Amino acid sequence: MPAPNAISVDKLARIIGTPRAPVILDVRSETDFATDPRLVPGSIRADDRELANLPPLPPGPVLVLCQAGHRRSQGAAAWLRAEGRPAEYLDGGFVAWREAGLPLIQTDHLPPRDGQGRTVWVTRARPKIDRIACPWLIRRFVDPRAVILFVAPAEVSGVAERHEAAPFDIEDVFFSHRGDLCSFDVMLADLGLSVPALDRLAVIVRAADTARLDLAPEAAGLLAVSLGLSRMYADDLEQLEAGMLVYDALYRWARDATGETHNWPTNKPRAE
Repeated sequence: MPAPNAISVDKLARIIGTPRAPVILDVRSETDFATDPRLVPGSIRADDRELANLPPLPPGPVLVLCQAGHRRSQGAAAWLRAEGRPAEYLDGGFVAWREAGLPLIQTDHLPPRDGQGRTVWVTRARPKIDRIACPWLIRRFVDPRAVILFVAPAEVSGVAERHEAAPFDIEDVFFSHRGDLCSFDVMLADLGLSVPALDRLAVIVRAADTARLDLAPEAAGLLAVSLGLSRMYADDLEQLEAGMLVYDALYRWARDATGETHNWPTNKPRAE
């Protein structure tokens, strides 16, 4: 059984990808990280002896992981608690997560971190579907502090170069449509995030984004909501914040509620 200040890999797997996910600090040694440079989804690399110099973190509890859940992560979690921040460590560490067959982020194609430790991503302005779905995926599974830039289509490449950002959902870049796949599909595959709920969500996104509504019955609803949001918000970042809730709900449905139905009235008394 995990210690009082530990969290199991099963429990962490249930909250990653949701708004309740903790801030995750990966304090593995450089040697351990070089041996397997993948990341638990949403985690940020940190030095357990430099916690006082960490860039500003999002509010909320912190989860610390090291290679096997010993001195690095337990010491860092204790240090954070001593400073008044709720903190736990991952029981069994990175090894336990990997041995459980849980998803790990491939870091090969991630953009470099900025001075505050954030990844930067850039795409075309006036998003509809893929350009909301992809930032949701990035924020929930890759980097909760990611900076998303929306610019004129002709300026995406230049802005990406200027800010060392990863361009997405535009022609001739790595994270974009490939054949019948949309940018969301490509991100899932190349980041190593093939899990059943995300795969189910990807079909809906692909269907809505590529005018193939026959692929998923939910696609027409996502298209309608996405077009409605694009007309409600003139500011792309405000639209993204509203869209985050839409994809949070779709993800939880895809993970936990696909077998549930609803009818009316739900509390009709049984006939005697």
